[in-house]
Amino acid sequence: MARSTVLLGMSGGVDSSVAAALLARQGYDVYGVTLQVWEHEDETVAVSKRWEERGCCKVGIARYVAQTLKIPHEVVDTRETFRAGVIDDFVAGYLEGTTPNPCVRCNERVKLRGLIELADARGITFVATGHYVRIGETNGLSTLQRATDLKKDQSYFLYRLRQSWLNRLLFPVGDLQKAAVWKEAEALGLPVDELKESQEICFVSHGDYRTFIEKEAPAAKRPGAFVDDAGRYLGDHEGIAFYTPGQRRGLGIATGRRLYVQEVSPATNTVVLGPEESLRRSQCDVADLNLFDSSLLTGSTEVMVKVRYATPVTPATVQSLPGNILRIVFHEPQRALSPGQSAVFYRDDHVLGGGIIQSF
Repeated sequence: MARSTVLLGMSGGVDSSVAAALLARQGYDVYGVTLQVWEHEDETVAVSKRWEERGCCKVGIARYVAQTLKIPHEVVDTRETFRAGVIDDFVAGYLEGTTPNPCVRCNERVKLRGLIELADARGITFVATGHYVRIGETNGLSTLQRATDLKKDQSYFLYRLRQSWLNRLLFPVGDLQKAAVWKEAEALGLPVDELKESQEICFVSHGDYRTFIEKEAPAAKRPGAFVDDAGRYLGDHEGIAFYTPGQRRGLGIATGRRLYVQEVSPATNTVVLGPEESLRRSQCDVADLNLFDSSLLTGSTEVMVKVRYATPVTPATVQSLPGNILRIVFHEPQRALSPGQSAVFYRDDHVLGGGIIQSF
């Protein structure tokens, strides 16, 4: 019986490298692909620097792992798609006063979509990545589920996958604890003491997204007024693109009390400031939905919801509104909700879907 072939996205990170080893061990014919989304690997860098993190696509490591496992590997240039689907969306979102999540859009529009399309073109059924998430089955239908290691679970970034893709996707590290993944990486010969996990947006250096936006869109520097919730003038801001709800640092306002960004208003080019206790919101509306469970659109449903990757799930009631909109009523008010961010719905470990926060 012929072995199944799987197209594996190899970012050069620890997780996709270990995924390659696990798939090969399980008997798959693995074909490694690195999607070049941003920067090229610098071949002139000294050997001692080869293992260091430089952006999201560490081609040298992916190539090393492929050679070690004796599997084919190639680099596919997807920078044009990445710019149109992720970077332009990121910049436009901030210019409009929202806080987009580029990792959500990248998985939806570039990484998983790109791998599926490449697999289709080559007649390959299965596609795999090193994401911490699992595929299950309910009533004969494939389901997206949280990873075994909930601290590393990445389902928040993958809720926009198409239902039709799920039965073709393999996530080999989704059942593992991160500690076990590090051991596998060490067995591969990767220098785990030097490799670190990326905490930054791959195209933004040192977390300074404001500098990136100003470079990409100089018009973002459009001064306006800081106001309080009654509309009283408090000072001047540099441009709404440089402020997000919950922000305290970098405001340049001295009022004798701590002020936080409450809301960004593109219509009036103002940024509303207020005390921390005013950051909590009891509800928000979500649109641009991608749902695995369409029953969310039929009335009122109790769910768990995550409104940003780094926060735990929280109980809420989801109410269906006209126009394919869901209203989330939180059982406990949530801090600093941001239009443009994703809200993802869960029942136990099952991902029910999600959407983009529009207003609160």
